[in-house]
Amino acid sequence: MSTSWKTKSKGHLTFNVVAIKAKIDMHQNQLSARPWAPEPFASGIRARAHAFGTASSWLRNLALSALLTFSAAVMAQRLPLENIKLPPGFSISVFADNVPNARAMALGDRGTLFVGSMRAGKVYAVRIQENKAVETLTIASGLTMPVGVTFHGGALYVSDVSRILRFDNIEARLANPPQPVIVSERFPMETHHGWKFIAFGPDGMLYVPVGAPCNICNPDSMRYANIMRMRVDKGGSAPEVFARGLRNSVGFDWHPESREMWFTDNGRDHMGDDMPNDELNHAPKAGLHFGYPYCHQGDLADPEFGGLGKCADFVPPAAKLGPHVAALGMRFYTGNMFPAEYRNNIFIAEHGSWNRSQKLGYRIKRVVLSGDKVLRQEVFAEGWLQGQAAWGRPVDVLVMPDGALLISDDQAGTIYRISYRR
Repeated sequence: MSTSWKTKSKGHLTFNVVAIKAKIDMHQNQLSARPWAPEPFASGIRARAHAFGTASSWLRNLALSALLTFSAAVMAQRLPLENIKLPPGFSISVFADNVPNARAMALGDRGTLFVGSMRAGKVYAVRIQENKAVETLTIASGLTMPVGVTFHGGALYVSDVSRILRFDNIEARLANPPQPVIVSERFPMETHHGWKFIAFGPDGMLYVPVGAPCNICNPDSMRYANIMRMRVDKGGSAPEVFARGLRNSVGFDWHPESREMWFTDNGRDHMGDDMPNDELNHAPKAGLHFGYPYCHQGDLADPEFGGLGKCADFVPPAAKLGPHVAALGMRFYTGNMFPAEYRNNIFIAEHGSWNRSQKLGYRIKRVVLSGDKVLRQEVFAEGWLQGQAAWGRPVDVLVMPDGALLISDDQAGTIYRISYRR
């Protein structure tokens, strides 16, 4: 939100108080969302703001706005994008840097970028003009882990752990969002793996994953550790199980040609640094079981529940992605900007390990397919992890109409844009 002022004959300044307050709130969120910001710099900002304490309230607010605007600009410049390694011809830039705790992304019919969050409990709308983010608005707050966002029929759908919410005609009401309509309240209330990536499939149904409410347990597979789907039009329908035996899927997409689902799944913890792998799975039809909690990565029996089912009885992963890399958002590349060999490849955001002795992940993976087989996987973008210190954590990827690839980062509160130039 821009703020303007001008000098009058008596030297007074006029300004938009509402705009300044909004800007202060926004930049305070940015400060709190960036734990890597140098403390001496942040302390200097606070000291300067305190120095204006004896001035009139309007001047103090104006000074705070200017100082916080300056701080946000400096901190955006301090993101060490020069450390991100990409293939030749590709470049990365900051698309939007005021999206605290950014998680899943979805694009509206009119080109608005919608972004969910987890801890922040907010849903954002990013206005875009000429392929550039120009404004970020908070359109919902006070929600419970509203990670998932998807757009369908002119409405925004948002996950809220046990509920699915719908914001009707939202792109026409970004400045004055409507109250959400409750689409469903039929999902479990547990917050352990309760956050959800959501998306509409080629069949027009809304797909909603339900994670296992634990690290390792044997829950009712018709209620947990699955991907469900439901109709939201024509009166709707009760959720039904599409796939079972997955611990926690936070990303899926459908192949542009076969229209079959592919999804990521996070492996269990506390079996050592190198076991088990996270998975990329392929579900060409409904009713398949992918092994959890009995079998991990297709060939590793669980030490506690492995005796209850053989690995040969379940669908193995299409690819092992690495141990504890936290593979989250994934999308097929359908754009025309990147070289032709990237067409219909899969991009996967690896959020990064949290309890491995040597951190792993914190990068974007490229997976090359031939039909329904994985030919190879390779690192496409890396550098958010420097040694054992991470300054960013990729969460989701999204292909834009111009062919660029957006990446959300919940640690830096930032959306990046990867482009290609021949």
